[in-house]
Amino acid sequence: MQWSAPYETNLAALADSGSLRRLTPRRGVDFSSNDYLGFANAPLLREAAAQALARGVPIGSCGSRLLRGNDPEIVTLEAEASAFFGDEATLFFSSGFAANTAFFATVPQRGDLIVHDALIHASVHDGMRLGRAEYRAAPHQQVDGFDAVIADWRAGGGTGRVWIAVESLYSMDGDKTPLADFAALADRHEAMLVVDEAHATGVWGPQGRGLSADLPSADNRIVLRTLGKALGCEGALLGMPRLLADFMVNRARPFIFSTASSPLMAAIARAAIRSLSDHPEYRAELHALIAHARARLGPVGVPATGSQILLRHVGDNARAVAMADALQAQGFDVRAIRPPTVPQGTARLRISLTRNARVKDIDALATALESLV
Repeated sequence: MQWSAPYETNLAALADSGSLRRLTPRRGVDFSSNDYLGFANAPLLREAAAQALARGVPIGSCGSRLLRGNDPEIVTLEAEASAFFGDEATLFFSSGFAANTAFFATVPQRGDLIVHDALIHASVHDGMRLGRAEYRAAPHQQVDGFDAVIADWRAGGGTGRVWIAVESLYSMDGDKTPLADFAALADRHEAMLVVDEAHATGVWGPQGRGLSADLPSADNRIVLRTLGKALGCEGALLGMPRLLADFMVNRARPFIFSTASSPLMAAIARAAIRSLSDHPEYRAELHALIAHARARLGPVGVPATGSQILLRHVGDNARAVAMADALQAQGFDVRAIRPPTVPQGTARLRISLTRNARVKDIDALATALESLV
């Protein structure tokens, strides 16, 4: 039985298009991770882990949240996160992918409409496919485009709730979303606004609370904040009205039937969140690096995006990979981003600015980029 043939054919097609991926080790200066504040290997989180173990916090939960997995450390994390970020309720998930998938598969109901940004994360797509609501894409960042999709749906007889799904900062483009405009759009349509703050949490907004923290409080907002990026640990926090949190506890299959996340990780996450207000200097240092990179990398084909994520657009898959390989050989961990992560013909080098790099590293990267043809 030639069970392997379809898989070999599929992989060969990826190789022919320059889209084949392989796992490669970390090498060189970090210009590719999402460890924006440099917390992942920082003493403050190491100390938090040691202190938690010393006071008896378990490593594993060994049960779902509805069984014995509802450890006090997780409950405390959710309460502290709600207070810090200003949410009525919070649920702790193992990852942002898990949280998005669970939410969109569960909360929007049959007869509702999800209008999502054309570049929304894959986890939202997976959740929508599992869910009951209709979903339609709107042009990237175009509030009028979202409005038109909603109007068209209403004109066609749609009567349910509208859910507007956006990211506050898009990880493959580095552009920020005009959240105030989307919040106003949600209010006009009596819609719910779902904001993925994965790449803004810890970096932007007052005390690193994200770009949505500048919006007035509202009961029609759901916000995802991941812990595995700027906060340096693992998991995600989904902030929402208490009613929706209760609904997810009772109806979200990925929540109900998954072993709860590690209580030890919850303890580490609590320390990471506290550090956002206790150590504003970390964020200030990152913003200084971002400003330097804008000035230094702009002249070598890396325009400013308004965030810590910068791009050198290439277009061709094979050329993007070759350029990334050349940079890695010179000691810079820069990765090529290719379809289907980004649209066809838009392969690029993604340069992520973190506190793991220094000014001299940015200067050296600029020199290396200038030499690429």
